[in-house]
Amino acid sequence: MSTIQDNSFGGSPLPLREGKGGSLPPDFISLMRSHLGEEQAEVLFEGLQQPPTVSVRLNPRKTSDLQVNPELLADPVPWCPDAYYLDGHKAFTFDPFFHAGAYYVQDASSMYLSTILERFFTFPSSPLIALDLCAAPGGKSTLLASHLPEGSILVSNEPIRKRAQVLAENMQKWGFPGSIVTQNYPDEFGHFRSTFDLILTDVPCSGEGMFRKDPVAIQEWSLENVHQCAQRQREILRAIVPTLKPGGLLVYSTCTFNRFEDEEQVEWLQQEYGFQLLEECHFLPGRDRGEGLYIAALNLPQPLQGRGEALEWSKDISALRNKISRTMHVMEFTPPLEGQGEVDLSYDDAIRYLRHEALHISAPRGLVVVTYRGLPLGLAKSVGTRLNNLYPAEWRIRTTYNPSDPLPCIFLE
Repeated sequence: MSTIQDNSFGGSPLPLREGKGGSLPPDFISLMRSHLGEEQAEVLFEGLQQPPTVSVRLNPRKTSDLQVNPELLADPVPWCPDAYYLDGHKAFTFDPFFHAGAYYVQDASSMYLSTILERFFTFPSSPLIALDLCAAPGGKSTLLASHLPEGSILVSNEPIRKRAQVLAENMQKWGFPGSIVTQNYPDEFGHFRSTFDLILTDVPCSGEGMFRKDPVAIQEWSLENVHQCAQRQREILRAIVPTLKPGGLLVYSTCTFNRFEDEEQVEWLQQEYGFQLLEECHFLPGRDRGEGLYIAALNLPQPLQGRGEALEWSKDISALRNKISRTMHVMEFTPPLEGQGEVDLSYDDAIRYLRHEALHISAPRGLVVVTYRGLPLGLAKSVGTRLNNLYPAEWRIRTTYNPSDPLPCIFLE
């Protein structure tokens, strides 16, 4: 995938194109012709009329002993290990492996972060400190967690409480022990200067990459919103750049295709702070198998003027964890999955458990870990012939619908 250049293209606007849920905005069509060139824009418009792709990424910490279904996972995502395209949508809600954190449903474009990390970031054996600034719902954070060495800290942040709760759920299910989920705005990280070895900034954007999945994204798109997003993105970058260590890696990404929110932001980072651009690329529906992404990797070779030395506590993992707990709004995780024994459930009982129902199963009395095919789902309290359900009520399966046919399973028996 080559970087998209700014090829200005004149002439009359393209005819109105139909996307999922409605027409593509005329201003969007004109903007894409201007920023991508006629040929690439035409490919994009055609791609936005096609069904969205579905892809999953396996959790290496939980699936090393499981055998994948070679028929279901026969189409690997080329730029991310342990990731596969699926042929059509799967009822993930009714898969206990999904709730156990054995895999994550993520757009394949976003998984290119794996290539960025392997190509430009050397992971030492010693712990690292990483920040995913705009992390909800957790796709890039779970991917990053699979790369970090043991003992590292990963701060996954989301300022909106409801989204932060979803992020905390996904991070806990993924199972990275160094995960901290915070609910703070970017400017509240100001006192963590020169702290993070790696920062991901998947910033809020105008959502052009959501057009195939969400008709509302088409309806809400406007040039005014694009420019408002670009301004907000720059504010976020101003707030967070001072927290990156000299020599650290900054990954900037959006799910948009326009230069205002993509290349121009990266050019500004180079001019304003002296970042070195390592790579940038676009994923475009119709050309690449995914919903679309812009991603850039940048290195900060020198300390910023006036930044000062890194705070002493930022060099100590334990001290940093305590500092974060004292100064930031940290989302609490549910209690650790520790019990006096384990109870492995059948598929039907696992679904009942995930619906927060009581289970009439005999087990030794006391607190037990409930598992499905060996993977922990949550806790229950055994009273002899019944398991009182301790699965978090806010995580429960809410639908009463039951699939009539057996679901194809990602993992074999």
